[in-house]
Amino acid sequence: MKEKIQKLQKIIDESDNIVFFGGAGVSTESGIPDFRSQDGLYAQKYKYPPEQIVSHTFFTGRTAEFFEFYRDKMLYPSAKPNPAHIYLAELEKAGKLKAVITQNIDGLHQAAGSKNVLELHGSVLRNYCTRCGKFYPMEFIKESKGVPQCTCGGVIKPDVVLYEESLDGNTITAAVKAISKAETLIIGGTSLVVYPAAGFIDFFRGKHLVVINKSQTSADSRAELVINDGIGSVFSNLKIKY
Repeated sequence: MKEKIQKLQKIIDESDNIVFFGGAGVSTESGIPDFRSQDGLYAQKYKYPPEQIVSHTFFTGRTAEFFEFYRDKMLYPSAKPNPAHIYLAELEKAGKLKAVITQNIDGLHQAAGSKNVLELHGSVLRNYCTRCGKFYPMEFIKESKGVPQCTCGGVIKPDVVLYEESLDGNTITAAVKAISKAETLIIGGTSLVVYPAAGFIDFFRGKHLVVINKSQTSADSRAELVINDGIGSVFSNLKIKY
């Protein structure tokens, strides 16, 4: 492991165009559960499967039950950035990291100080009225009862991409552009099973492909360096050369 950390340090030191592509494993170290691990939401027992609850059809057809699950299992207002978020923000400040592309919806990259964050699946921090478009903060949803409603009477929807919904076109374009131009792509904390997001890494044509994840991924065979450990633990052992 020490040799792998040293190799990663060398790659980062010698790279000036790094892109980070991250998933749920980046946030689990901040106390936010993922969906697919042994203790994740999919392994828990609910009246309906979690993947059904966080679908567009369920949101429109069983809105009150959607929000009951959403408030209980998807909002973590007390969560704080962990060493992974903090390291990436510092790497951006040093001019080395050009973009963070995240599948997470918790806003912790921005909380740590990252500026160029591409949120493929939206953010729980933003919520909008489906009738008039007025925006509401996460706290409004967390503190509301039943189905949250706008002052105009419209239903407020989280600005997150639910199952059956399409990703934002501008975000897709920006993510693909960043990956295709990157010299180094670091994939961290993701099992690479959620599409279309996971397919974006196929646009990488750079020099160094690094995978940091506790379990195996489909990108391991293509990677120059694979580290099977927690992303925060790995980044805690790295330094930044300004």
